[in-house]
Amino acid sequence: MLNDKENSIHTEMENLFKSSCGTWENCTESSIQTFLTQCQDKNIDPQYCMSWVEQHKSQIPDWQAVSKVSLGWVNQHTSTGSPISFTD
Repeated sequence: MLNDKENSIHTEMENLFKSSCGTWENCTESSIQTFLTQCQDKNIDPQYCMSWVEQHKSQIPDWQAVSKVSLGWVNQHTSTGSPISFTD
């Protein structure tokens, strides 16, 4: 069960997904990059976000391409694919 902080982060992540991808069926190589960028901008770990997206891979039409692009994005924008934190 999620605590209040985790629930808030999860809700924010879902809202970012809806604004960038809309639906699982509309999740594309381009929209997943937008989603990950928005997650990073909101200080939500992009790997956490991709883990959540991956749970729905059966609903994403071109999952192999989306997965490849998202893995490349995470590797490029995080320290060797490891979570990083941002400070103001």
